[in-house]
Amino acid sequence: MIVVDSSVWIDYFTGKNTSAARKLDSLLGDEPVAIGDLMLTEVLQGFRTEKDFRKAKELLMSLVIVNMLDTVIALKSAENFRMLRKKGITIRKTIDTIIATYCIENKLPLLHSDKDFQPFHKHLKLKNAGAGI
Repeated sequence: MIVVDSSVWIDYFTGKNTSAARKLDSLLGDEPVAIGDLMLTEVLQGFRTEKDFRKAKELLMSLVIVNMLDTVIALKSAENFRMLRKKGITIRKTIDTIIATYCIENKLPLLHSDKDFQPFHKHLKLKNAGAGI
């Protein structure tokens, strides 16, 4: 199973021809794709029309939806943030730390197009589902 970040879903729904959006398109229907509850919120809140919102919601609700934050992940996310900060790396968004930590702890690859995840690949062994694309 591959977790897909909101950065890729946004490109996918807006028709951006990125390597990650193409990879997502090739995965849909062929491989289990998951979206976190946090990303579900991020993606759906961006739709301006009710029609687009409903279509996207229908597609996203057909995927595996994972609840990403509990006490264990919250504590581990804080530890990961602090460890990266000690290396001089400050992650801009708490939600990215939670997403990366959830994937690391559950040994799930993350498909994204957000450079903020790079320190998690380099220092915390986050699996990159987009490597080589």
